[in-house]
Amino acid sequence: MTTFLQLHLLTAYPPACLNRDDLNRPKTAVMGGVPRLRVSSQSLKRAWRTSEQFEAALNGHVGTRTKLKGVEVFDRLVKDGIKEKDAKEWAQAIAGRFGKLKGKKEDKPRNDLEIEQLVHFSPEEESAINALADQLVTENRKPTDKELELLRKQHTAADIALFGRMLADSPAFNTEAACQVAHAVTVHRAAVEDDFFTAVDDLNTREEDAGSAHMGEQGFGAGLFYSYICVNCDALREQLGDDLAGKAIQALTEAAATVAPTGKQNSFASRAWAYYALVEKGSRQPRALSLAFMKPVNDFGDGMLANAVQALEAMRDNLDKVYYDGQSLASRKLVALPDKAEGSFKEMLGFAADCGGA
Repeated sequence: MTTFLQLHLLTAYPPACLNRDDLNRPKTAVMGGVPRLRVSSQSLKRAWRTSEQFEAALNGHVGTRTKLKGVEVFDRLVKDGIKEKDAKEWAQAIAGRFGKLKGKKEDKPRNDLEIEQLVHFSPEEESAINALADQLVTENRKPTDKELELLRKQHTAADIALFGRMLADSPAFNTEAACQVAHAVTVHRAAVEDDFFTAVDDLNTREEDAGSAHMGEQGFGAGLFYSYICVNCDALREQLGDDLAGKAIQALTEAAATVAPTGKQNSFASRAWAYYALVEKGSRQPRALSLAFMKPVNDFGDGMLANAVQALEAMRDNLDKVYYDGQSLASRKLVALPDKAEGSFKEMLGFAADCGGA
């Protein structure tokens, strides 16, 4: 049977604008009939896969997501002495194998070197592109159709294996994501507030011009967020092999618990680690524990942090009770509260990595 790893996190953020909507305000959702703050799964995955922790743990096994591969190849060919006309034709031939190219624009001479959709290139594909570019420079000729077979079904890009890849023009090379990530939502009612701010011109000393040189408004919110992640360990092992799959799961777990979304960090310094983490693994059908927070958590009794942990664990125990006669999944947890420290992050990472076959 399929082995799944499930990760449940509770993370408290101070005033922040972690993930913005089209109006430049924090994203929200209605859950249990009340408004909540929200951080999208896309924002979370982007922060994790581009983090220093992820890169360090998976060095050489992280892909590049871009529309500009044709531009990069063109610049490389021209730098190495290829005429611009030939360099453009060859770069278009290479980039065009990964997706439809944009149309030509008079005011944007490089526009037709860009791919219309973002493409996630694996390290193997990037190596093949670089090797082909070197060969074309050495032999001063255009690429053959055989040489342009650059896409790879099998690769060692951990981020592509985890989060998937969709190529509209080459569906045979799509990768089904082994990891599912839920949108993070606050466990309590939350509202977006507005920060009115001003900036002063340091060189303006004239009294008649006293006052602000700029005024603006920025939405923000604070809250305690629940995050849920589910990994199909068997699918990940099939794509990456046992050892690399284990490293990928460990890197994902570490990043999810310690890396904050990057939105407006310079303005709010809203970095935070999960104060509660629960890792479960087994062959049961996965389930999130968001139902624990359908009724907003309040700040009574032991306080919101402790009440959120109690609600989450009660929901887990009640599901186990009615579906599995009280038998729980194999798990590890950590709790880091002002008056309580339980569990080991290092042990949790090792437990999670084991699910990858390491």
